[in-house]
Amino acid sequence: MRTREFAGTRVGAVGLGCMGMSWAYTASERDDDASVELIREALDLGVAFLDTAQPYGDGHNEALVGRALRGRRDEAVLATKTGLVGGDGAAWNLVRNGTPEHVKASAEDSLRRLGTDVIDLYYLHRVDPDVPLADTWGAMAELVAEGKVRRLGLSEVGVAQAAGAHAIHPVAAVQSELSLWTRDALGAPGGAAGMGPGHTAGTGEGPGDVVAWCAANGAAFVPYSPLGRGFLTGTVTSADFEDTDYRGGNPRFQEDALKANLRIVDVVKAVAARHGATPAQVAIAWTLAQGEHVIPIPGTKKRRYLHDNIGAADLDLTEADLAELDDVPAAVGGRY
Repeated sequence: MRTREFAGTRVGAVGLGCMGMSWAYTASERDDDASVELIREALDLGVAFLDTAQPYGDGHNEALVGRALRGRRDEAVLATKTGLVGGDGAAWNLVRNGTPEHVKASAEDSLRRLGTDVIDLYYLHRVDPDVPLADTWGAMAELVAEGKVRRLGLSEVGVAQAAGAHAIHPVAAVQSELSLWTRDALGAPGGAAGMGPGHTAGTGEGPGDVVAWCAANGAAFVPYSPLGRGFLTGTVTSADFEDTDYRGGNPRFQEDALKANLRIVDVVKAVAARHGATPAQVAIAWTLAQGEHVIPIPGTKKRRYLHDNIGAADLDLTEADLAELDDVPAAVGGRY
């Protein structure tokens, strides 16, 4: 697999989001032993960027990733998050907590669950509107000074928030949703930065071009859900989900919206056919094409999809391909 640089270290161009192994999608397919083996196989294949967080199964996912990394910790760039609490069972009512006290306590909990002495990349999962970002970020910076965290990142922020944090302590990465049906982070009109579980409505203004800000300031941009929560693979053709699957209540996956959004998948499939690739590879390759500092983290619980996703790193989309993909219709339905 081709590589990209993160903070002076070469890592696989495609990372691995581990959330779905514990939470949010298709509970009947979860298998801790299989997930541990999949993470270890990902390391074998050159995947270094591993992403988890406390809310993913109320700590379960961090413990799972920690188990998978026993004896192999040095092979991974391990990222987890603070500032968002919850995730027990099928509950989506997550709560933001950016207090310095929570930041410090949750870091200790994450270190314990992950079975490590240091977190490579510690994200603020969501900005808490009731706590000054400078206070939250300052507490996170103290964790770096204490040697418990190596680098800091932000999730679902706008350019102004990223710049404000960067002035206090370097922002090593920004993680936000980015895919062919979610382009807020590119400064696309109509975006809603910070949307998601625990979201508090703001002014309605978009985040600005966060991807470009990262490139200009030496930060990685880490797209989550580059496959549109599985939709862009072309395998989701009806709104038929388990009761505990988050997508069952997502506006874009409701029957009428889903059918309208299949127009996007049609274009992805056409590009994939020209390259002898899969729709998933095209969707991930499109995110990679947004800049050399972009490291997507598609999630999966299945070995065949892991190999499929990694293959995107070696897919070269042409200028014509990218223009065609850039022109796909806007998604119908909000992203949360």
